[in-house]
Amino acid sequence: MKIDAHQHFWQYHPAHQAWMTESMAALRRDYLPDELAPLLGASGFDGSIAVQARQMLEETAWLLQLADAHDLIKGVVGWLDLRSPALDEQLALYAPHPKLVGVRHVVHDEADDGFMLRPDFRRGIAQLAAFDLSYDLLLFPKHLPVALQLVEEFPDQRFVLDHLAKPAIAAGTLSPWQHDLQRLAAMPNVFCKLSGMVTEAKWQQWRADDFRRYLDIVLDAFGTQRVMIGSDWPVCTLSGDYASTMDIVINYVEPFTPGQREAILGGNCARFYQIC
Repeated sequence: MKIDAHQHFWQYHPAHQAWMTESMAALRRDYLPDELAPLLGASGFDGSIAVQARQMLEETAWLLQLADAHDLIKGVVGWLDLRSPALDEQLALYAPHPKLVGVRHVVHDEADDGFMLRPDFRRGIAQLAAFDLSYDLLLFPKHLPVALQLVEEFPDQRFVLDHLAKPAIAAGTLSPWQHDLQRLAAMPNVFCKLSGMVTEAKWQQWRADDFRRYLDIVLDAFGTQRVMIGSDWPVCTLSGDYASTMDIVINYVEPFTPGQREAILGGNCARFYQIC
């Protein structure tokens, strides 16, 4: 089974998607499963992981409703208030759903760079393992040292790094991203999504070769058994269409062994998110 490990759905509302700046005006409309389905099929993928885009419990409920109605959604990474004293009640309500596979918080938009080390947030992370829920790390490169401290504290918790931690691909910058990513990758409970690269490059002006050294670094650090392809659709459409975005990784892994390709294009995602 081939799985797109990272994409989003939304029904556009200015207050809920306030992060969409004028340069992202093309995203200011609804994006729903019926639009994704033919894109997945054309690229040879069987389904996807739908990831939260709003910081509200209603987002999790809505994504799970979509997952119930559309088989292409193999799992949902929702949002729960990890800092809330009532987190146990939220987990009791949502965690039993078979398609809730993880949670995420938009950490890179928090003013405090050390947000993940706050006692209330760490207390929330500590509750996830009991429900077999993973945690998606949405970061900028500056947050990688903080993420390492968090991951070291919770060695039994499954973490996955979204979008390579958004390195400055357009500028060709590698340092200190490379060093910090390698340190995080040394932790065996951390995976990485090969996603979100086209929007960190020069929009609509990139070439596939622009990503090769970043992919080389990530594969050298994580190996072929802890990385997974993801489109970040529809956000990727700001810089490239679905097929060309996915082809970056599909073509990159072409020289790999069949087993390695199978792992990166779906097997690792299914194993990480515990999808049958």
